[in-house]
Amino acid sequence: MTIVRQPTRAGVRDAAAKIAAILPQTPLLTAEIRGVPVCFKAESLQPVGAFKIRGAWHRLTALDAAGRERGVVAFSSGNHAQGIAWAARKLGIPAVIVMPADAPKVKLDATLAMGAEVVKYDRATESREKIAAHLAHARGAVLVPSFDDPWIIEGQGSAGIEAMTQMVEMRLPDPSNVVVPCGGGGFAAGLALALPEAEITLVEPEGWDDMRRSLEAGWIEPVGDNPPPTACDALQTKEVSQLTFDVLSRRDAKGLAVTEREIRDAQRWAAAKLRLVLEPGGAAALAALLAGKVEAKPGLLVVLSGGNADPEAYAAVLGSRD
Repeated sequence: MTIVRQPTRAGVRDAAAKIAAILPQTPLLTAEIRGVPVCFKAESLQPVGAFKIRGAWHRLTALDAAGRERGVVAFSSGNHAQGIAWAARKLGIPAVIVMPADAPKVKLDATLAMGAEVVKYDRATESREKIAAHLAHARGAVLVPSFDDPWIIEGQGSAGIEAMTQMVEMRLPDPSNVVVPCGGGGFAAGLALALPEAEITLVEPEGWDDMRRSLEAGWIEPVGDNPPPTACDALQTKEVSQLTFDVLSRRDAKGLAVTEREIRDAQRWAAAKLRLVLEPGGAAALAALLAGKVEAKPGLLVVLSGGNADPEAYAAVLGSRD
């Protein structure tokens, strides 16, 4: 896609003001990890169950009257889909979402319930980007990527502005390290802009840790052939964008990978200790902390990015101790 501008911290602050006017703050929770109080930003409690509502609202409210009339086309495994569907319904904008045929039913049903049109594709053999671009061209609609967009990045970063305010109000240390799940890197890039003094640590599932490898290499490294299966449907991005990579590279962000078992452990811990339902991808940052891959220290902020868990899969996780 053509990048018309770069995301900025000023844009993040504008997005935060927009979102504060329409959505309540998500809770900032604290718990002691290895003897240290740690902050957890519960984005899983957004109206659509994930942080994606932030970028969607910032992007769609930036459309002019002609753009709103033409409608939008997005692609997503489910959380961006719901964010776009929610914002589109509230603004009266037609929305088409390209979703994988194996998307969790809970995410597909929620997207349809908010009035969006859904076009399914085969994740293994088809390109969602190409399908969405074709639909947008054919319908004259505005294409809204899930992370490769400056407004989307700025909108996601509003969570950082919000968390900083909450930590100040609670007389906690300013965020010194932010740990965040990563698919395409839009959330991590937004937080990097929002909190320029904080270290950014992004977390991906093993075998899908292309942003980690890209940052270490200094150029974009796609996911390899035949990546392993992962329960983190929200983090299955095969190649990050130049836009998100550039923001994170300039900030010297670091990447980590977590195992499927570590993710399940984190889901169980969140249910028991925080009374929160987390989907696998939404628990990735917490998994890195609990596994000892992130140091527990004052000023640590861990983002719990989504809670749209498939009921049967989640019940199986809670019922096991693997």
